Amino acid sequence: MANERITEGIVRSHLHAHPCSGQLVEEQSSTVPAIRRLLSRASKSGTGVGHPEFIISFPESMPMVVIVVECKANRRFHESRNHDRPVEFAVDGVLHYSKFLSKSYDVIAIAVSGSDAKCLSVSTYRQLKGSLVAELLPSPSGPVERLIKVEKYLDLLTYDPVVRDRTEKELLAFSRTLHNYMRDYAKLAESEKPLVVSGILLALRDEVFKRNWSNYRSRDLARELYRAIERVAEDVDIPSRKREIMLAPYSFVRTHPELARMNNTNEIPLVRLISDIDAHVRPFLDQYHDVDVIGQFYGEFLRYTGGDKNLTLSDVVVDTCAGTGGFLISAMRDMDLKAGPDDGVRSRIRKEQLIGVEQQPHMFALAASNMILRGDGKANLYQGSCFSSEVIVPLTDGVPGKHGRPTVGLINPPYSQRGEGLHELDFVATLLDILSPGGTAVAVVPMSCAIEYHAAKDRILSSHTLLATMSLPNDLFHPVGVITCIMVFKAHQPHADAPQPTWFGYWKDDGFVKTKDRGRIDLNQKWVDIRDRWISAYHSRTVAPGASVSHRVVATDEWCAEAYMETDYSKISISSFQSTLRNFAVFRLTLENDDDGFEAGNDS
Repeated sequence: MANERITEGIVRSHLHAHPCSGQLVEEQSSTVPAIRRLLSRASKSGTGVGHPEFIISFPESMPMVVIVVECKANRRFHESRNHDRPVEFAVDGVLHYSKFLSKSYDVIAIAVSGSDAKCLSVSTYRQLKGSLVAELLPSPSGPVERLIKVEKYLDLLTYDPVVRDRTEKELLAFSRTLHNYMRDYAKLAESEKPLVVSGILLALRDEVFKRNWSNYRSRDLARELYRAIERVAEDVDIPSRKREIMLAPYSFVRTHPELARMNNTNEIPLVRLISDIDAHVRPFLDQYHDVDVIGQFYGEFLRYTGGDKNLTLSDVVVDTCAGTGGFLISAMRDMDLKAGPDDGVRSRIRKEQLIGVEQQPHMFALAASNMILRGDGKANLYQGSCFSSEVIVPLTDGVPGKHGRPTVGLINPPYSQRGEGLHELDFVATLLDILSPGGTAVAVVPMSCAIEYHAAKDRILSSHTLLATMSLPNDLFHPVGVITCIMVFKAHQPHADAPQPTWFGYWKDDGFVKTKDRGRIDLNQKWVDIRDRWISAYHSRTVAPGASVSHRVVATDEWCAEAYMETDYSKISISSFQSTLRNFAVFRLTLENDDDGFEAGNDS
């Protein structure tokens, strides 16, 4: 006769053989209060407490996820036709428990039947928090019909597009709430907000602070927070001078008058901030290493530069205006996906293939903390001007044991800088000179760089090739009115020798809409299809009326699609004509006001 204890033993042995860091494996009941409460009325018979065979939770790393397992000894009792017999069938039973647990958790529900480890029936579902139904857990190879590592279950859930999209929206919503709280109750300046967020995330990596912060007296908390940041920085293999530069912008935390003072809501702002970031931001960062969390608090949006997916595992990527490091994180994500589960390759990417340059000390601190929070890579951050020989020489020559000469450059230079040699195209020209011959540079710059002549255009085209320019949506940086474009160059190939004309794309409608509270969002889920169509057109150099055109240009020409593109008259209506006139008027007004100075782009 089949024995259910044997099935449980098979599952128990599998869990012990493939543990996941931070997991809590319990049987029949849970010590987690929220789980215990949800199961208190989940008996399969209809009354009383539910007792799943296994309950696996992750209180520290993924507190809103639970895995529940139900076993049956006989494979004939694996699944009923209508999933309505939870007492008798494994699938029916685990879905019954999932229904209760999903009121507060994302649930992975696993049904296991059989008493032979080599011949089990396994069904794996996921039921997201608040969802009324469970679905088969998505996997690149189809339904999960065997027991796999706990870590792999979490990966499949984490990178489920539905889960990722929902989680990123939750982070954005939380970042807005946190922005307002830091402004209204902590009285933090805009430049201080991302430093406080990154500082708290760094401090929570220190085990002493993580365990004890809630027990510190309010007057000591800020000091202990800074000490924790110092300890984390000391564990990083970077030169002492660079460490000092990184730490200096955080020093205000110790003395800020409002952070540790009781406010009119009878709470200490720093206590509230640490608690909220520990609960809402740290778990997100632990799950998604490829999202610029710090950049969310600095207003960065990287969807365009992250869309090409043309990096290789041998590329060395540099951003000479690194800001918070968002472009480097986007590049890291792309190469990580290509590396797959190879930890050695991923480690090499972080140590040798990501390089950043940032002149402003507080931005350098944010970039360094961003890379530390993702593991290594921080040693290849240079603090200084990208125009200085102290930066240009090691980048151009490479540094043995650290990094080679960059092959790819991603840059969003500061806009409307005053001073000789500080035009946006001067930053682009310097980046191109640094890159290896044949390297690729991608730059997000104001549209004025494409339309107006500047001496830097002669310098660029004398040594490098303009491969393409893509005009971006007018309100991409809403509410700031700057209109931008992407320029793509090939390094150290004179433009006059290029075998093909420059390709120009009219990338104005990305499907995003402006909302009052959430900014520009992909409300109608159009972006992915539009992005893929744009990238395909770019790689194939497709020419289409109203969308793209190829044209040979020189330094004195305009570098944008609008100057050469044929009009698709079949799509013109009175409303579109009026809209174009309005957009042109706004564009001209923006050009006239450009001297007012707009200093922050995507990544600076």
